[in-house]
Amino acid sequence: MISTEKFLPISKYDMQKRGIDRFDFVYVSGDAYVDHPGFAHALICRLLESLGYSVGIIAQPDWHTCDDFKRLGEPRLGFLVGAGNIDSMVNHYTAAKKRRNSDLYSPGGKIGHRPDRATVVYCNRIREAYGRKIPIIIGGIEASLRRFAHYDYWSDKVRRSILIDSGADLLIYGMGEHQVEEIAALLSAGVAVGDIKTVRGTVYKEGELSALPENSVIVPSYDEVCADKRRYAEATAMQYAEQDAVRGKPIAQLDRDKYIVQNPPAFPLTSDELDRVYELPYMRTYHPIYEKDGGIPAIEEVKFSITSSRGCFGACSFCALTFHQGRTISARSHESIIREAKRLTFDPAFKGYIHDVGGPTANFRAPSCRGQLERGVCKNRQCLFPSPCRNLEVSHRDYLELLRKLRRINGIKKVFIRSGIRYDYLLYDNDDEFFRELCKYHVSGQLKVAPEHISDNVLKYMGKPGVDVYNRFCEKYTRINRELGKEQYIVPYLMSSHPGSTMKDAVKLAEYLRDHHMNPEQVQDFYPTPGSLSTCMYYTGIDPRTMQNVYVPRKYEEKQMQRALLQYKRPENHSLVYSALKQAGRLDLVGNGEKCLIKDNKRGAEKNGKNIERKGSFRKGKGRYKGSGREADKGRNKTGSGGRNRRK
Repeated sequence: MISTEKFLPISKYDMQKRGIDRFDFVYVSGDAYVDHPGFAHALICRLLESLGYSVGIIAQPDWHTCDDFKRLGEPRLGFLVGAGNIDSMVNHYTAAKKRRNSDLYSPGGKIGHRPDRATVVYCNRIREAYGRKIPIIIGGIEASLRRFAHYDYWSDKVRRSILIDSGADLLIYGMGEHQVEEIAALLSAGVAVGDIKTVRGTVYKEGELSALPENSVIVPSYDEVCADKRRYAEATAMQYAEQDAVRGKPIAQLDRDKYIVQNPPAFPLTSDELDRVYELPYMRTYHPIYEKDGGIPAIEEVKFSITSSRGCFGACSFCALTFHQGRTISARSHESIIREAKRLTFDPAFKGYIHDVGGPTANFRAPSCRGQLERGVCKNRQCLFPSPCRNLEVSHRDYLELLRKLRRINGIKKVFIRSGIRYDYLLYDNDDEFFRELCKYHVSGQLKVAPEHISDNVLKYMGKPGVDVYNRFCEKYTRINRELGKEQYIVPYLMSSHPGSTMKDAVKLAEYLRDHHMNPEQVQDFYPTPGSLSTCMYYTGIDPRTMQNVYVPRKYEEKQMQRALLQYKRPENHSLVYSALKQAGRLDLVGNGEKCLIKDNKRGAEKNGKNIERKGSFRKGKGRYKGSGREADKGRNKTGSGGRNRRK
């Protein structure tokens, strides 16, 4: 068993062994303690430790009483609270609101180690234990994406800012390093937490309109967005317009008698700052206390992966990265990444394979244009959608050189890229050298990309390029692999029931799969998570970018049919597919013809189809569906250390 001495303290025994009478900060985490930079609690706590602060971790406390929150005593400067790498509700429930049967961030992957809405519950227990005077600062993906009044899919209503619901004093949004360092210095200097109102990347409460920052953008209030969906869409558009560190303005939203005030985003970390953060003395594994339970499964995905960059200018509508990490790319230096790779080779469990070198989008290693650094990202223009901006600078040269250096390190057999290639950006590069080396060295038989859909009608709401771009990419990928003498395939990520997707669009996607001989093993239903443009569309039926109405498939029956169309070959989906084709007026696709999706089994299909509504009916007040049907979403939606897990 690994010694616990080099891990961060988690008990009174650890405090005594280190000679600590009282911690400066205590971090309460919804995830089990994994000392790896891919886990928010480890990264923030190691950073504070490097700055000279003493930090203890209470990982996955028993929230049923306040007793476990007293485990490390009252900290001198305050509590830091985070629900974990994934929003606790997304972590617990599928897109069909069914309870998941595993939690990869808990011991042995077992469920039940954290509550729903963990940030709110933890803060309430801390208040119960220590009263109003102890500073509580919330952060992480759950807090970041719920910083304003937001639509909550699980309760199907607009909830107040999590800063109000939790009773916390201050909210950190985004990645948090700059904010934590500045807040710690202010608290240590004796500044009251209620007086910390100027730190970038934070949200605080203000009682008077006259006290708001100069040039604040006032968005529709909580009461307004609850009463009027159009006002909700307007608020979303206004919030998104200011999420840039260079030109963003403060935002204020009235919530009954308080204003929720968001300061402009923190500036992205420089290369030197990123290097420093990722080279802190992490143990790069879970704490030994979890060994008896089988460890923490989530470490397996990142243990031999390397984070090379942050940010994403792809700006897909269903991804909350724009609202969390931002659109400006920052990247680590080659030297820092190479040092990390060399350290991996000394791990006894390392077999020579680096699983990933990337970020939210692996092949984004620099800002999309020089203007981003001087003027900020464009307020009303995206870099890649609907077509590439004329100022877009497309180059894979830096990434190519980095990968070449990694391949030359002794002890490294293969370097894979699994965090996602933005295929349209790759296609826009006139230099094919990276594309060829990607296929030659960095693909293990299958390259995963995310077209998400093939109907241009749906893609425009997703903020994704048209299907013609994806087709050209596939053709080029096939040609290059043929020239290299390799037999490698593309595995597309596909999404059903996204706002804008009619049944005809879903049938069109099924026909595309048929014509291209594709049989996806796993697909994803659209999941309305806080903080994304697509979630606004789902709730309001309005595209906040244009304020035009958009069709939304909301009914359980229709969502099941759209999903079944993506896997129309499965026998158990026959009745659903038949019903979908009938609704779309496409019964020409039923029969024995070459172009038919399913065989003509009309009588059985209609008989089974009558049971769809009964089996999928919503049990009022219970928040889940009757029946033991297939789980509607096996994956996690990426709102993790970078938004959703599938980041594109």
